[in-house]
Amino acid sequence: QVQLVESGGGLVQAGDSLKLTCAASGRTFSSYSMAWFRQAPGKEREFVAVVNWSAGSTYCVDPVKGRFTIYRDNTKNTVYLQMNNLKPEDTAVYYCAATSRGSLITFRAWYDYWGQGTQVTVSS
Repeated sequence: QVQLVESGGGLVQAGDSLKLTCAASGRTFSSYSMAWFRQAPGKEREFVAVVNWSAGSTYCVDPVKGRFTIYRDNTKNTVYLQMNNLKPEDTAVYYCAATSRGSLITFRAWYDYWGQGTQVTVSS
């Protein structure tokens, strides 16, 4: 069982940076791949980025490549999403998720544990 709590969202201007944090409970955190998803108003929840259990591999979607970085610290049971050069289209609720079903999973249904979400709003 894993419980996830996100923080770090807020209201920023285009071009600004934010760092989202997801704190996980549970002694087996290091065995899970961790991901960030986001959901904009009126849209489906979409995959953003994933890091595997060892932090040796990551993957992110094209719209955020070069701007967002996902990383984790297994000693702190925490995963981060550093977001730079934010754009209005990045506005969404950002969710942290965990899966033990594989390494770099992008399929939403394969994630077993979810946080409550944190709002990111980027003004133009």
